[in-house]
Amino acid sequence: MYSFFVRRFIQQVFQSLNQGDYETVLKRVSPTITYAFSGSHVLGGTRHSIEAMRQWFERLYRLSPGLKFDIKNISVSGAPWNTMIVVEWVDVAKLADGSDYVKQGVHLIKMRWGKAVDIHAYLVTQKVQAMCERLAEAGFAPTVAFPIEDHS
Repeated sequence: MYSFFVRRFIQQVFQSLNQGDYETVLKRVSPTITYAFSGSHVLGGTRHSIEAMRQWFERLYRLSPGLKFDIKNISVSGAPWNTMIVVEWVDVAKLADGSDYVKQGVHLIKMRWGKAVDIHAYLVTQKVQAMCERLAEAGFAPTVAFPIEDHS
């Protein structure tokens, strides 16, 4: 029963992201968050605060407006004080330069009492790097900036 509610919760989180509403998502994140996004590019790196995550989401949506996730699978295990969630997804976006973009990946999410404490996004980093290079060539400044990271 608990896993049913967690799956619904995760579906709502990704629906908020599909609407560009990352502020609702940030309300469901612990102040002691660790958020890691794979890769050596402007979206890569690790964040340890809600504010750094906010800045990261702002950059993400500037580079890929209209980002939409199609959830393929959600697996839940554990209890409310130690829940592990695996979310398999495909996302699509119309990039800032007008081109189409599709990639797939997995989020590993650890929750405690309804708040995400650890999120790791695993995806084909070469696709993200290629997207950043293409947008940089088109003159989109956020693609040549440093990754948004903070340290705990």
